[in-house]
Amino acid sequence: MRKAHFSLNLGSRLLTLTGNTLLVTGGIGLVLGFLGLYNMDVFAFGISSGVRIVGTVAIAGCLLSAIGYGISDYMNK
Repeated sequence: MRKAHFSLNLGSRLLTLTGNTLLVTGGIGLVLGFLGLYNMDVFAFGISSGVRIVGTVAIAGCLLSAIGYGISDYMNK
């Protein structure tokens, strides 16, 4: 039982850290792109624009953080 609790706690911390890192990276990329300090066309792939790809990184970070914080909150109740 304790091993499962440790595993979930470690997993939630890993998800939260990964999500927050992606969120900050995507957010900074979007701000720099909108200010014109960075060319977003580098990330263009197929019919998707670079803004959409960098925004997807930020959204994925939000989702991973939410899952990590949800697991952590569930374990503390």
